[in-house]
Amino acid sequence: MTESERLDGGEAAQVRDASRLASSDWWVYRGTGRPIHDLGLTDILPPPPPWRDFDGGPLPESDEPPRDDHDVARRLGSEHSQSAQRTGPAELDMINAALYLRRPLLVTGHPGTGKSTLAYRLAAELQLGRVLRWPITSRTTLNSGLYHYDAIGRIQAASARFAARGERASPAPEPPIGEFLRLGVLGTAFLPRRVPRVLLIDELDKSEADLPNDLLSIFEDGEFRVPELERIRSHTPEATVFTDDPGETAPVVGGRIRCHAFPIVIITSNGEREFPPAFLRRCLQLEMPDPDPEQLAAMVVAHLHDSEENRRKLGDGLQNELIEQFVRRSASGDDRLPSGKLLDAMYLATSGAYRGDATWERLVDALWQRLSAVQ
Repeated sequence: MTESERLDGGEAAQVRDASRLASSDWWVYRGTGRPIHDLGLTDILPPPPPWRDFDGGPLPESDEPPRDDHDVARRLGSEHSQSAQRTGPAELDMINAALYLRRPLLVTGHPGTGKSTLAYRLAAELQLGRVLRWPITSRTTLNSGLYHYDAIGRIQAASARFAARGERASPAPEPPIGEFLRLGVLGTAFLPRRVPRVLLIDELDKSEADLPNDLLSIFEDGEFRVPELERIRSHTPEATVFTDDPGETAPVVGGRIRCHAFPIVIITSNGEREFPPAFLRRCLQLEMPDPDPEQLAAMVVAHLHDSEENRRKLGDGLQNELIEQFVRRSASGDDRLPSGKLLDAMYLATSGAYRGDATWERLVDALWQRLSAVQ
């Protein structure tokens, strides 16, 4: 009998995954949860294919992206335990293919399978800073993601300037147009940089029918234009505008924004609609599997084992019992329970609500009520 055969199923899977990791030298993202501190992404990622190579500028003097450690910890859990969350080889193959090809990655799967979390794990491991998240609704348009121009604010500022003529010999200087223009999440992601940003387009299936097709041009060309800045380029060739990053600005030359490093685009979908074939051709597709008990346990460790008190309150017995109960309940119907519902129950258990009696059962029933249940 081989060593793998003597291990139980979970340990055998870890051995197989470890062997697969060792043999996949081409992987840039390895799903370990451990940030790459000694190397930058540009040091380990090969140049883009010629048909995905962009030449946008001007490049900033510093490519240090803004950080948001609180948001990362909120979504991924404590840093010391993120590595416990295992990523499958098939998932890693597709993610790294998207990185190499500079193509958007369309991630589908049931709610709670970690589709949105993938963007934050990528940003944390590859040290790419704050994730640019664009939540999609039925009212979202392409232009709302690119930029917003406050025309009314500029008119009001101009009125105040002319009103000052009665008080001074010359009117107050007209404020720059950039003070009234802010790039959206999508527009900020396509600013020229040496190191790409991570762009999360969350729940695209909630959009109107036109938005996926509207995205084709910027995904293919890596650029967009700001007409308000193009019209004044003869006398204002460069404008400094606000970005989606808090307190940050960026120069725009000639009213045109073109990326240099194509952003790492993660698009999530719950599978509630079909996307146009032209859109799908420009994306790589990844189906996220439902988490198994081992992955659910790793998620609990990452989020709730941050203190000795929580570890003591949960214990292996109670933790395993709740996970088994959650898996059975989730598999008993047509729609899966989001994994976040398990975290809710675990947190209540650490807060003293768990008694192992009928009251606890009623509480869990309310927490894990299916979204499709008739009220």
